[in-house]
Amino acid sequence: MKNILLTIIFAFSVLSCTGDFEEINTDPNRIDRVNPGSLLTPTIYDMSTYFTVRSYDFTWQIMQVGLPNPSVANGVHRYEITETAGNGTWNTCYRLLRNVKEMEEAAEIYNQPVYKAVAATLEAYIVGILTDSFGDIPYSEAMKAEEGITRPVFDQQEDIYKTLIAKLEEANTIYAENGVMSGNDLLYNNDRTKWRKFNNSLLLRMHLRASKRNGYDKLKAILANSAQYPVFTSNTDAALVKISGLTPYDYAWGRRQDYVNFEAMSSFFVDLLNELEDPRRPLFMTTASRLEGQTVVNLGYKGIPSAHSGDESQFNYSPSTPNGDLMVFTALGTEVVEVMMSYAEVEFIRAEVALLSGDQAAAKTAYEKGVKAAVTQWKNGVISDSYFNNPKAKFNGTLEQIMTQKYLGLFFNDYQQWFEHRRTGFPVLPKTPYMLQNGVMPSRFMYHNDVRRYNAENYKIAADRIGGDTPMTKVWWEK
Repeated sequence: MKNILLTIIFAFSVLSCTGDFEEINTDPNRIDRVNPGSLLTPTIYDMSTYFTVRSYDFTWQIMQVGLPNPSVANGVHRYEITETAGNGTWNTCYRLLRNVKEMEEAAEIYNQPVYKAVAATLEAYIVGILTDSFGDIPYSEAMKAEEGITRPVFDQQEDIYKTLIAKLEEANTIYAENGVMSGNDLLYNNDRTKWRKFNNSLLLRMHLRASKRNGYDKLKAILANSAQYPVFTSNTDAALVKISGLTPYDYAWGRRQDYVNFEAMSSFFVDLLNELEDPRRPLFMTTASRLEGQTVVNLGYKGIPSAHSGDESQFNYSPSTPNGDLMVFTALGTEVVEVMMSYAEVEFIRAEVALLSGDQAAAKTAYEKGVKAAVTQWKNGVISDSYFNNPKAKFNGTLEQIMTQKYLGLFFNDYQQWFEHRRTGFPVLPKTPYMLQNGVMPSRFMYHNDVRRYNAENYKIAADRIGGDTPMTKVWWEK
């Protein structure tokens, strides 16, 4: 919002200048538009790194993956969502959308349509997170201060979804044509075919998110036509950003202790992995311990309850904490993974669609592929077929089981665990008397407080339309 205000001030200052100022001061030898490919890596890096941290700070707490330790009072894991909780998401998404807009404009200038497609894919990813976090948002009139629109209207989420889906459809067609990508591409190293798969996998996500409103027919059509709609088929296709820790691609946490210290894994998450005898446990966390006399006793993997009473004396052990090597390797140059969208998510979408279509065999196949992909996407992740011999892991033909494994598969994937829980109610999370909102999970962030001040009229229209600007208001696809 500060950037928007600066743009407005700048615009007014330009209007006060003489009419020939721009002509006199334009350097004819200087290119006033960057190459669209040069915007790709900064946008991807900023996006994946920001939302990796937000997954840790917010999603871990609200979805009972991990929580601050100690945590004496309130906090997200007790469903305390402050009025500024979404400000960073709002600012970051709109800042990144400026990059995307400039990429799209540069693609037109340089006649590089493939970057128009890439811009559409990134726009759908970013705006998808933004609208799923807030509901109705400024979109069609957003970022148009230079055109005199300083108080943009809030578009309805249903209309935003329709527009984004149409853009992804158009991008799919562009990707199918010949087009050379150049420049530095941190995600896919200029592989247009993989960008196309990412685009169409996002298309699946958006149709699934809206399935309560629109049904599953379009999902079925996309999944049945891999020639027209290629999607992720392996972890090598997935939007997994490899970060080396070497400048300028620093790890999301500058210091290992900032990721590891004062954080405990949640009992729900740990107990679920224990029941599954899941091979991700040592990848994700350390073991717990207790001091007995002078002896440190290993307790295996053991968390602490989310939304506990705040009395730390009830825990006579040191709980499992995050494994630093997952996100901050001690040896710089060792790659870590930041998740934008996983192949596992696509297989779990297949499993859900097949299950609800009555095809148990196809659902089972996709479920098992999804679990395997979710484990092996991580460095050193290995899984054997015997994993499914465990009654807790063996496919039982229920949506709850698919969504519970999807929950594990969405680990460190921005807000996707939260969004999918809001859509389906799974996994079923334990409640405690210390949760606010009567133990009902919040559904959204409140609008940025600057919007309420500087775009009050349109803010009020949107707030009234969605049913009130509170964390408990459900967005369009939830209702």
